[in-house]
Amino acid sequence: MPGGLVALLDDVSIIARTASASVDDIAAAAGRAGSKTAGVVIDDAAVTPSYVTGLSPARELPIIWNITKGSLKNKLLILLPGALLLSEFLPQAIVFILMLGGAYLSYEGAEKVIEKLGGAKHGKTVDDEIDDPVAFEKQRTSGAIRTDLILSAEIMAITLNEVAAEDLLTRAGVLALVGVAVTIAVYGAVALIVKMDDVGLHMSKEALTDAGKRFGRFLLKAMPKLLVALSFIGTIAMLWVGGGIILHGLAEIGISGPEHWVEGIEHGVSAIAGGLLGWLTFAGLSALTGLALGAVIVFVLHKVLGLGHETGAGH
Repeated sequence: MPGGLVALLDDVSIIARTASASVDDIAAAAGRAGSKTAGVVIDDAAVTPSYVTGLSPARELPIIWNITKGSLKNKLLILLPGALLLSEFLPQAIVFILMLGGAYLSYEGAEKVIEKLGGAKHGKTVDDEIDDPVAFEKQRTSGAIRTDLILSAEIMAITLNEVAAEDLLTRAGVLALVGVAVTIAVYGAVALIVKMDDVGLHMSKEALTDAGKRFGRFLLKAMPKLLVALSFIGTIAMLWVGGGIILHGLAEIGISGPEHWVEGIEHGVSAIAGGLLGWLTFAGLSALTGLALGAVIVFVLHKVLGLGHETGAGH
């Protein structure tokens, strides 16, 4: 399998196979899967802070909690039953569902890039005058939960692919524990990130030592820059994940040329400059694939069909 996203997902697959070996081992193996999977969906942790940026600090944790609850519903009430049904009756459909998710992530990422480059914005942003803050907050939360659904579907489907031959109880247990572990890891980290400025403010005033107060001031200065950086990283990661899903999905259905071409470049760079640069090459080419596909979808939806001008997708 190729490097980058798919290599990480392959690690999840290996852990899932281990989990399926015995019902007694489900909890421990799924815990390991959760920590690995958190790396796959790090873009979720990078994107989510942007949904609370510019809103009242008092609403940050409530919004993240609402997104967390939505994420758990995505995994446990929608994806888990759906994954079990697919594994029983239509396992061949999983790859197409993943590709639809990859297309959606590519669209989201490309739209953000186009807007940053001066393209028309679709939906209100925090820079606009917000007439109804409650409705705007709900829009932001809904956008985050939609993105989470796609990322969660990727993880659940890859895990399911490796335990599909096991009994129903084992499949359900592994999927549920992986889903809960990922949610806690990702959104716990997000909560810490968005409240770190409050921690810095408290330390700058209340720390018992001068070093503690200096560290608090450092946090206050650093957090706005970190949130901007996370927003940028989140957009790139959307394109990287979306493009990687599309490349691998095409190979799964017999169109292997694009993935093999990207792999060939990755291996060439790795041979010359080392594995890290090879991995970055694969990630970069996956992101360009996602950007190209997403730009086509944006053009079709907004210019050809005239959709999306009134309600954005969580921008």
